[in-house]
Amino acid sequence: MSSTSRHDAWQAGASYDQYMGRWSRRIAPRFLDWLALPPGRDWLEIGCGTGALSAAILERCAPASLVAVEPSDGFRAQARASVPDARATFLAGDAQALPVERASADAVVSALVLNFVPDKARALAEMRRVLRPGGTIGFYVWDYAGGGLEFLRAFWTAAAALDPAAADLAEDKRFPYCTREGVAELARGGGLAGVEVAALEVDTVFANFDDFWQPFTLGTGPAPGYCSALSPDALARLQDRLAQDLPRPADGAIHLKARAWGVRGQG
Repeated sequence: MSSTSRHDAWQAGASYDQYMGRWSRRIAPRFLDWLALPPGRDWLEIGCGTGALSAAILERCAPASLVAVEPSDGFRAQARASVPDARATFLAGDAQALPVERASADAVVSALVLNFVPDKARALAEMRRVLRPGGTIGFYVWDYAGGGLEFLRAFWTAAAALDPAAADLAEDKRFPYCTREGVAELARGGGLAGVEVAALEVDTVFANFDDFWQPFTLGTGPAPGYCSALSPDALARLQDRLAQDLPRPADGAIHLKARAWGVRGQG
């Protein structure tokens, strides 16, 4: 198992929700408000994870139906449990070979997952295959390359200061295309027309340092996976370094920001 795959443990839905899911739930409405699609559409979501975007689609967009595809059994079970809506169907499947018929959706969307797909061009081709004429394709990814996830940037900066090899595991090195220009080029290269890109931003406020640190100890995701591989002494040094580096006002809260790049176009 490579170091990259070892640190990408994405099966534990509850752990993911504490680590990234709480911010995914906040960015999803921003994306849908920007997408601004009319009601009554059939939606297909690729890589639904624990259901953050799924829930927002059902709540805000009045869809006729939603089919959500997710390869992880753990994530799919969490999504199904948290989104008990008769309009939603959750399927096991791969973004590179979607288990749905051609021209079966009016809107094909993906949240915070395309950077993890090995063959992005094939995934975009699949999005186009299942889209109906006149439909919309939309996706968003975190601004890894630009440091848009400030809490992750703080983590990897501290980790690399103590262990230079940690820098190679950071998302900015692994996903350099996650920039405004990079996602636009990806979409156009995948055959999308009328491509538009927007910055989607939310505040990420941690009540205290424990609220910041605890999700990194749960093992789900690259940074928590890195922590799980450290010795107890190395983990304590990293914890202490972050406690010293993070800015905190008098109330002890940690105020940071998260930015994603939203993309929309036609197939």
